[in-house]
Order: sequence, then structure tokens, then C-alpha cells
Amino acid sequence: MEKGAYAVIFTSRLGADAEGYGAVADRMETLVRGQPGYLGHDSVRGEGGLGITVSYWASEAAVAAWRANAEHLGAQAMGRARFYDWFRLDVCRVERTHGFARD
Repeated sequence: MEKGAYAVIFTSRLGADAEGYGAVADRMETLVRGQPGYLGHDSVRGEGGLGITVSYWASEAAVAAWRANAEHLGAQAMGRARFYDWFRLDVCRVERTHGFARD
């Protein structure tokens, strides 16, 4: 990830009534890939329902545009009403990055 990009960290716990969650999550993944300024994401979910998704964005304006996307707003409302026991969202600016990959 390049310096100056934004990372949006979405941490959540799925509740007992998560029926239909997979289809909504799949739709959001398809939709976000076409969003201007989207750079990619990493996502994990454990057996207990705890999940962390980090999405990367080219600018703060791109983050705001995704937050305001009408279909995304609908998914957010369903998340609050049905899918999640709780969630937290943190927006961070990438100051440096490094990594390692085994061949």
C-alpha cells in the first residue's frame, strides 16, 4: 500500500440472525471493486463471528464517496438491524508500509 492512502478498519461480531449476510457481503465486495479510489481489501472472520476487514483507499474523498453509496447505505442499515451484535470503524492514514513474501 502506498504512503498517503487511507485504511478503513471494520471490526464486527456477527449476531445469531445472520441469515442472508453472505449474499449481502458478496454484493458489497462486487460493488466496492468498481468504486473510484478503491485500492483493495483484506478480510478475515473467525468461528465466533468476529471479523476484521481492512479496505484501502486512494483518498479521504474516496472513503466518503463509498460511505455515501446508496446501496452500501442499505447494507449498513441491514447490518445494524440484523447482522451485527456490534461493530467499530476506524479510518487511518498509511504513513509507511513494508512487507515480506516467500517465493
